[in-house]
Amino acid sequence: MSLVQNVPFFSIMLSMFSGIVSSVLPEKWARRLNMAMILTVGLMSGWLLLFMARSDIGSYTYMMGHFPAPWGNELRVGVLEAGMALFFCIIMLLSLLGGRKKLKGEVEYSKHNVYYILCNLLLSSLLALIYTNDLFTAYVFVEINTIAAAGLIMIRQNGRCIEATVRYMIMSLLGSGLLLLGICMLYDMTGHLLMSNIKEQIRVIMETGVYRVPMIVTIGIMTVGLAIKSALFPFHSWLPDAYGYSTVSSGAILSSLVSKGYIFLLFKIFYRVIGFQYIADSHVLNLLFLFGLCGMIFGSISAIWEKDIRRMIAFSSVAQIGYIYMGLGLGTEMGTIAGIFHVLAHGATKSLLFVSAIGLTDVSGGSRSFFELTGSAYRNKVAGFGFLVASLSMVGIPLFSGFISKLLFAEAAVLVPNWKLFPTLIVLAVSTVLNAIYFLKTVIRIYTPANREEVQAKGYFSLHFSDQKLYCVTVVLFILVNLILGMTSQPIIALIAEGLHHFA
Repeated sequence: MSLVQNVPFFSIMLSMFSGIVSSVLPEKWARRLNMAMILTVGLMSGWLLLFMARSDIGSYTYMMGHFPAPWGNELRVGVLEAGMALFFCIIMLLSLLGGRKKLKGEVEYSKHNVYYILCNLLLSSLLALIYTNDLFTAYVFVEINTIAAAGLIMIRQNGRCIEATVRYMIMSLLGSGLLLLGICMLYDMTGHLLMSNIKEQIRVIMETGVYRVPMIVTIGIMTVGLAIKSALFPFHSWLPDAYGYSTVSSGAILSSLVSKGYIFLLFKIFYRVIGFQYIADSHVLNLLFLFGLCGMIFGSISAIWEKDIRRMIAFSSVAQIGYIYMGLGLGTEMGTIAGIFHVLAHGATKSLLFVSAIGLTDVSGGSRSFFELTGSAYRNKVAGFGFLVASLSMVGIPLFSGFISKLLFAEAAVLVPNWKLFPTLIVLAVSTVLNAIYFLKTVIRIYTPANREEVQAKGYFSLHFSDQKLYCVTVVLFILVNLILGMTSQPIIALIAEGLHHFA
């Protein structure tokens, strides 16, 4: 085994070790260690992605401790896993950089260490969900992820954040419980926890007809568990407050990465554990398809009526998560590819929206009200431009990642061989119109010149590049990531397709 093939193990361990070390470091050094760790893991992930893209091995397993199952644990790596790990590192790094200055005012100085510890644990858990080939290990890191995410929401320690954390924990623990129950049932029927071994046993179960009904129930339980944790409609009630009232970096990370980590785990269960053909036969995909369509409409309508810009962006996430589940629910390879690409597109765009929104509220007296943001794009030109680009991407304007996502969903719908064609195209069109209503009306609001006397009376101020250099660089990099996804989509789609082939 070459050195590069050890990257997944070292990435997870480095993230966890950094969290431990950060607990005894001063705030400045904890922050530097956190940034250095994310950058290092990102570079290693890029190295691994390059290796996997150039090699002919397709995928490989890494046996931790060189102990075979059931005593040891396995990591399984392909081009898709390496690519997702790299993307998660990029988005987390930029999200933390974008909210770094704001963190000083949002969180007590004495708790900054804790914040970076939680970020380190969160990244390690996300990497483990991406790489693990063991269901119980996946569950352990799901719980680590849950605790870290709850800490990031609650760290401001005001009434709104504590209430949001309680809601998040109740729903999240319900989802975790269902996932654990499903894993236990799978273990009872198959006698294995490694994904590849379970899949082989499930093939036998489905061919013989033994445990067929319990297997369908198990699939349903695990799917509902992860649907709750990823905020699929109608299990989304915890999301607006959790994303809307946390710190700006936390909101960006939670919306872009945490929910996507659970969705990626569901992809793994469907393809690597159960087998996608058996999932299709169970009609679970039909339910995900319908809930995805409902989420696309409900999330968009809720965003239209929301007057708090942060909560509006949060409700938009409900709609975008619906897109992913709708693509998965199509039951085709093209639908899955579209869903995975939308994970990337939404991750890059939604983080940019959160980071840009905080820049607009800062020059509006700290108010998040839609009506108080009038002319804010002129007072903070960088934040205004960032919000404009992100909004255009969400609506689906060409050159941006969101356009490619919607094009892929439409293409997947046209190729689907059943009744799902027209519902998909109709809801795609309606959702796009609704997206345009709430995003473009906000863009118009922030670019509408404000009354000068009113601005002076309220004490609003302007920010220039020299006042926020790091913030400006972060916004530019977010825009660059979005443009790369939108303008060089074909190689990325090809990598996703190749990765999905080996993924299964």
